[in-house]
Amino acid sequence: MIDRNESCTAGQMPMSYFTCLAYILKEWTGVEHIEDYLSYAVYLLWVFFPLIIVFLLPGVILLFIYISIIFVHIYKRKNELKEAYSNDFWDGAKQMLATLWDGHARIWHGYELHGIENIPEGPGLIVFYHGATPVDYIYFMAKLLILQKRTCHVVADHFVFKLPGFKLLLDVLGVMHGPKEECVNTLKKGQLLAISPGGVREALFSDETYVIMWGNRKGFAQVAIDAKVPVIPMFTQNVREGIRTLGGIKIFRSLYEHLRLPVVPMYGGFPVKLRTFIGEPIPYEPNVTAEELTAKLKRLPTLERRDARLLHKTLKRILYYSEKIIKVNNKNFKKVKSVFLWSGLCSLPPWTFLQYQSSFNLSSINSLQGMGR
Repeated sequence: MIDRNESCTAGQMPMSYFTCLAYILKEWTGVEHIEDYLSYAVYLLWVFFPLIIVFLLPGVILLFIYISIIFVHIYKRKNELKEAYSNDFWDGAKQMLATLWDGHARIWHGYELHGIENIPEGPGLIVFYHGATPVDYIYFMAKLLILQKRTCHVVADHFVFKLPGFKLLLDVLGVMHGPKEECVNTLKKGQLLAISPGGVREALFSDETYVIMWGNRKGFAQVAIDAKVPVIPMFTQNVREGIRTLGGIKIFRSLYEHLRLPVVPMYGGFPVKLRTFIGEPIPYEPNVTAEELTAKLKRLPTLERRDARLLHKTLKRILYYSEKIIKVNNKNFKKVKSVFLWSGLCSLPPWTFLQYQSSFNLSSINSLQGMGR
């Protein structure tokens, strides 16, 4: 006679995989009612699955970075002989990387770059707000390379150069540590240079209000003055809605101040609409001081603190791009609910949507997009 365990593995009794697994585990462990524990574990998995996804999505950016690293290593190995005879050895690799990142930007964020005509043909210092990740700058750099065939050097924190495998990619893309003399020399050679004065601190501990965290930093302004170049402000709309951090928790702030490492967890990766705006350049003035130039930059509209806590503004940001993903046509709220969760509105309290449950159609979306402008 075939026992139940044998029939489970042989398939001679009609039994679900879950029941079969529960029976086998019960035989091995001797725990009674183990199927109840398994059912509860599956229930918890479904409950926390969206939360797990939210924390894993930012890893896609890291995955793309390592894909880029692998590509430049393959490119270097295949073109080693050309390196000795060519001054533009890395041009092909840069174009391929720009195409890769520009594709990701357009598909996932509907990325747009406005004001590229404000970038001078010669040298210039680009000052930008630092989101939770520098993904918006990567998109900008890719778009600039595609449209103008120009490379923009950028100053990065010291810990970036300690990440495994990053060295070659950083060299190819013109990423530097940022000593003042090196920055000035780069600008004097006619190159573009980008700096985020807030740095890692702004990336980790700024929030949805887009407060800038420059402190007393004014060295970037002195670099522009010494190199006698214009300063170009740059800001990416909705960059904080794409990926957020848990920087509001005090223990993470304390750890960062002691270790100087980005130990703050990130979550998000939502497909929100991203638009990078490049402002009009501030021309070089020989009599202006670093303090005065820094104060002038802080007063610019693109770098001002914005009120992003209103529900209407959050809805407008997400929905603008959501309707491009899924065609919503006279359907109720249940039709749109999955779009909201995927787009990042799950970070808002659920009661904020109760008033829209009865009639949430395309006309409602269009009316919400017009609010808060």
